[in-house]
Amino acid sequence: MRMICWICGHTILDKIRNEVIRSEIEVTSMEDKMRDARLRWFGHITRRSRDAQVKRCETIEYLGYRRSRDRSKKS
Repeated sequence: MRMICWICGHTILDKIRNEVIRSEIEVTSMEDKMRDARLRWFGHITRRSRDAQVKRCETIEYLGYRRSRDRSKKS
């Protein structure tokens, strides 16, 4: 945001909201960019063949595996 403010010629003392400054330059938020990158990666993984290592790890089943009671579930 500092760089974007600098490009527009604004300072912190101007007290202009980030959304307004982003709309001036037509820049999307960082959250949207990160979401797009994650979805792009997910699409890449789902299109891979079933023989790929990533797909094999995704379909592994743990038979007889039980987590201890004090440890929380991570996935």
